[in-house]
Amino acid sequence: MPYSAPTDAANASDNLAAAFQIEGWPVRGRLVRLGSAVDEILSAHAYPEPVAALLGEACALAALVGSSLKFEGRLIVQAQGDGPVRYVVADYDTSGTLRGYCRFDETEVAASTGFARPGAQTLLGKGVFIMTLDQGPDFERHQGITPIEGESLSLCAEHYFAQSEQVPTKVQLAVGQVIGEDGVAHWRSGGAMIQMVAGDVTRGSTEEVWDRTRALFQTLGDDELIDPTITPETLLFRLFHEDGVRLEQPLPLAAVCRCSPERIVGVLGSFNDAERADMVEDDGKIRVTCEYCSTVYALDPAEVASNADS
Repeated sequence: MPYSAPTDAANASDNLAAAFQIEGWPVRGRLVRLGSAVDEILSAHAYPEPVAALLGEACALAALVGSSLKFEGRLIVQAQGDGPVRYVVADYDTSGTLRGYCRFDETEVAASTGFARPGAQTLLGKGVFIMTLDQGPDFERHQGITPIEGESLSLCAEHYFAQSEQVPTKVQLAVGQVIGEDGVAHWRSGGAMIQMVAGDVTRGSTEEVWDRTRALFQTLGDDELIDPTITPETLLFRLFHEDGVRLEQPLPLAAVCRCSPERIVGVLGSFNDAERADMVEDDGKIRVTCEYCSTVYALDPAEVASNADS
């Protein structure tokens, strides 16, 4: 259920991803807060509440992992299975932009909804969780695949890091709605991640510190991750104040779709003349709806044909 909270206090600390350091601890951490950015993505479609929540998790996770990349490119988080939700994807660009969407069967989603919000495994069924690193056309894509396990994409991510990178990792994701001063419920999501730095001759074993960090991290509440009145600094101070924690310079995040008339014309140009003729509607236009942002493009068939011939 949405809860009421003032939104003005969040303006300076929303839509961001940032690393954090616990003084002297061999642990890496990252924090993501999404307000208007995730609300724009989830509100672009009439998603049932549990489907929107699943996509909100994917967006927060993509920003968590993607914002740590050291190259220019994209991180794509996706999961697909045989459940009511066939497919969920969140696409993060290292410039700080996000987009995402879900493909689902509305009747099956309604049937899966009980007293509690169904999670990832209930919605996706048997399937796979995939992370893809894309550095552009000049590089080979790198992809890691693990089975869907658990009712949160956070568990899928933890299994991914354990299997693909052998890095002990804890991830927490939260999604919910907040009723703003305008009386409207707005979607919010948040995420936090910690990873253990392996021990070496200099620092010795890091297992004991990791166990302590993990215990403190598990006290983090979902409501704290999405509450717009709690700043990232306050959130981290609550967790690690006894040991000293520092939030690094945040990266601003925004919902930006990469669709454009030029891209759509380019895609349509890959179809042959007969296929494009079948797409023409009664008013003489070809209409294409972006599955990410729901923008509808009404295109002149002659323009598309000209592009295909060039």
